[in-house]
Amino acid sequence: MKFLYSSKSHFNLANLITFSNIAAGLIATYLISQNIFLWAAVFAWMGGAFDIMDGKVARKYKLSSEFGIQLDSFADFLSFVLVPVFFIFQAIYAVSFSGFGLFISGIVSIYYVISGLRRLIQFNIDADAGEVEKFFTGVPTPLGAILLWVFYLVNLAGILSPSSIVLLMIVTAWSLNSKIKVPHP
Repeated sequence: MKFLYSSKSHFNLANLITFSNIAAGLIATYLISQNIFLWAAVFAWMGGAFDIMDGKVARKYKLSSEFGIQLDSFADFLSFVLVPVFFIFQAIYAVSFSGFGLFISGIVSIYYVISGLRRLIQFNIDADAGEVEKFFTGVPTPLGAILLWVFYLVNLAGILSPSSIVLLMIVTAWSLNSKIKVPHP
């Protein structure tokens, strides 16, 4: 079982937790496609919990590696970009818009996905294995996902209209690659 604590192993403990994040994101995606939104949200948040754990385990046991950085970004792309965007599209846009409104909300969703992917790629280019900066430049994708979940909940409560969600998604997508400084926890 030495492979669990070797930074050279692709199946070390931190990476196994990241694989759990990916599994939770894939399950959430399936559930969204079936319009089972409550359980989709549960699995999406489980993915977020796995994301927190994998980083802590990687730092505690010195398991950071280039493979782990790339794997974590793939998991982040799935869990914090694709899943929340797909969730909002299915739960709000697909039932609220038709025709041109659905087309615009689709374009905005694609813009968010491209913004999230661009942010994660740039983060990987700039990252050094095992090092943690004091501040993120731009809103991190997990925080962007949390904002999208909040927008959904506020919409569910009847406070924000679907059109407002579209505008807030544009602003959040822009903020992912902005010069905004966000403290690293």
